[in-house]
Amino acid sequence: MINKISNVNSYKLFGIIAASLLLFLSIRCSDSNTNEDTNKAEVHNESEEHSDEIFMTEETMKELGIEVKEAGSGVIKNYIELTGEIIAEPSRISHVIPRFEGIVKEVFKTVGDKVKKGEVLALIESNESLATYEVQSLIDGTIIEMHMTQGELIGNELHAFVIADLNKVWAIFNIYQKDLGKIKAGQKAIVSIGANDSQETGTISYVSPVVNEKTRTASGRVILNNQSGRWMPGMFVTAKVHVSEKKYPLVIEKTALQTLDDKLVVFIKDEDGGFHPSDVKTGSENDDTIEIISGLKAGDKYVSKNSFILKSEIQKESFGGGHVH
Repeated sequence: MINKISNVNSYKLFGIIAASLLLFLSIRCSDSNTNEDTNKAEVHNESEEHSDEIFMTEETMKELGIEVKEAGSGVIKNYIELTGEIIAEPSRISHVIPRFEGIVKEVFKTVGDKVKKGEVLALIESNESLATYEVQSLIDGTIIEMHMTQGELIGNELHAFVIADLNKVWAIFNIYQKDLGKIKAGQKAIVSIGANDSQETGTISYVSPVVNEKTRTASGRVILNNQSGRWMPGMFVTAKVHVSEKKYPLVIEKTALQTLDDKLVVFIKDEDGGFHPSDVKTGSENDDTIEIISGLKAGDKYVSKNSFILKSEIQKESFGGGHVH
């Protein structure tokens, strides 16, 4: 009887030991799986941290037109933009009037021709003396108007020709009342007809002391050299007038800014040659440059031109695409 009890107790002890061993192994397996999942998560997170970094060779950057500059202090200039038109300088316009009424016998010049002072423009037969006399140019310039044809009767009260010396022209601009206190004679103005290669820096030589009653604007004038002939009377032009400037600790080119995930970013070049976006806070600005308050520091290398290419690469990566190398 004692032996049977002993055998039963042995079986119970064996069962307890086996159950404990299984429980221990189960816990070890669970810990192992947990650690493995943790490691996978760490690897995944590390991959996510670097997913916004773009690597690109110097050759590829050159082909894509990507330029890098060093961030530093700079001056931001403030401008006021004006609109206006080109006119011929009034003192350089000549109105040619026949001396006597008569018949136009011959015309030698027409609109657009360049003439010299004293050059014969036409011949007219006088009605009084029946003698033929010459109509001559009074200045060097270009014929911009002509009001006579061969065989017609022309009086001595009409302008037969209008000649203008266009080597210098005036750019006349409209200045709004709110800007009159900021714009003065002597300030520099960049006059432009839209294209970058068609602009010239001049000086405001005159600001009208009166305001037009209809437009509520005053007039400003910039005298332009026009030997090339690109500034034609009647052209619509704009002018950027430099009115103030201030130096800031950190200024970059405005073309460097991109919007990524609704945030304003600048792409910074890392020491390993990669590029990553950095959220920035901006301050004062003009059309070309902008102050950076945070997100960039002096000495950082940033993408100043064609940074939109890096932005598109990051967006492509987020949709499962690959990076450019």
